[in-house]
Amino acid sequence: MPDPTGFLRIDRRLPHRRPVPVRIMDWREVYPPATDELIREQATRCMDCGIPFCHDGCPLGNRIPDWNDLVRTGGWASAIESLHATNNFPEFTGRLCPAPCEAACVLGIAGGAPVTIKQVEVEIINRAVGAGLVTPHPVPEPSGRRVAVVGSGPAGLAAAQQLARAGHAVTVFERDDAIGGLMRYGIPDFKLEKEHIDLRLAQLAAEGVQFRTGVNVGVDVTAEQLRADHDAVLLACGALAGRDTPATPGRALRGVHLAMEHLVESNRVVAAAAAHARTAEAAGVVAVEPPSESGSSRVDGVPVDRPAIDAAGRHVVIIGGGDTAADCLGVAHRQGAAGVYQLDLYPEPPSARDEARDPWPTWPWVLREYPAHEEGGERVFAVAVQEFVDDGTGAVRAVRIAEVTVTKRDGERILTVVPGTERELPADLVLLAIGFEGTEQQPLLEQLRLVRNRRGAIDSDGDWQTATKGVFVAGDMHRGASLIVWAIAEGRAAAAAIHSYLGGVGELPAPVVPTAQPLAAR
Repeated sequence: MPDPTGFLRIDRRLPHRRPVPVRIMDWREVYPPATDELIREQATRCMDCGIPFCHDGCPLGNRIPDWNDLVRTGGWASAIESLHATNNFPEFTGRLCPAPCEAACVLGIAGGAPVTIKQVEVEIINRAVGAGLVTPHPVPEPSGRRVAVVGSGPAGLAAAQQLARAGHAVTVFERDDAIGGLMRYGIPDFKLEKEHIDLRLAQLAAEGVQFRTGVNVGVDVTAEQLRADHDAVLLACGALAGRDTPATPGRALRGVHLAMEHLVESNRVVAAAAAHARTAEAAGVVAVEPPSESGSSRVDGVPVDRPAIDAAGRHVVIIGGGDTAADCLGVAHRQGAAGVYQLDLYPEPPSARDEARDPWPTWPWVLREYPAHEEGGERVFAVAVQEFVDDGTGAVRAVRIAEVTVTKRDGERILTVVPGTERELPADLVLLAIGFEGTEQQPLLEQLRLVRNRRGAIDSDGDWQTATKGVFVAGDMHRGASLIVWAIAEGRAAAAAIHSYLGGVGELPAPVVPTAQPLAAR
């Protein structure tokens, strides 16, 4: 049983981040490995509640009290077994998920400090990798059934692994040049170093999953061909249609970009630098110069290309207050921006949960401080851009902002400008990180006769099947832009439905149904 007084004796504590002056000089992850002592101490705070609400906070249904107690007693090998029973990729969720499980922790009631569930999770998988415990599962007797997975993000990869382990022949199609979906080029390395993706892909490949990169399904391969060659198809293409602001004056100026245009290009440059370094090391070149303050990298004296959209020396304005905006902020610091403003439409949130608005155990609206905010920049709340200001040559030189109030009427958001509050902020690079409008319109959807709903997503029936027989959907393409735990949960659930559709023996775990929603106050 758990330590009955652990939560009384031990305070919540996270490992120290790498020092800001050090980490903005490179692209390595912000958090260094934590000590066994710290993680076992923090796991000891878990009370193993009679009703573990953390299970409901996490759509995967992770057995959090179980592996917390295993960590407390030093049972690391059993802990990874328990964690893998519900989560294919804890190395991704432990780094990228904002941890709704922690918001639902009983220790968080009345302003208390929840268990550091996310940190315990990532340290379990880190130690499992170090101990050689992440190995391929034995390949079962082939079912003779073939499944195509379109998209290689967490939903697609989770489904692929589940189906391959059930004996089906799975091929994952990815239009990019590398597997990983948004995790590969959309997430900066200081949040997720790509070796974690590559390690997991090696496991999937050893389990029989086939990968085809550089294939735009619907263009390079038609939907008809795909269906003819496979017994079932899973669509897991994500929700990459970025929200824009075309009506704002000056939107067409040079220097105003959607955030993902900047992030993808920047992450490709980092990936190229890493590949260059590996090549140099394999050739016997041991002197690899680290990235400079402006983010440039040189290997054996050879410079690595700068991204086309570069923050180096520029005054950057990031519009948006979420994860993508924080990613842009961290990238701007590492590329050597002259200064950064981050603008948020809404007023500054409270530092603690407002129980009247967001009662425990729901996800609270609170001020979230990302590591990138610790690194610099200025946050400005309750403002909206009125104009992107031209420098006279067709490039942006400033943004004109005004304070606003935000109200809702009949589900519509109403902005009201506060008179006399307009001002300019210097800007020669503006990044729009204001969310996503669903999955992209593409030839594949037309060929399958599928239509995006009002949220830009693709609907399914209760078994994850779309309006086209034998074609299933999961992840952000079905749910809209959401958390990585929801993507993995939907991938696992869709795999269970496909397995049943193909007449597979037994049942696969299905943690969620298509209509499932996060915890919310009624």
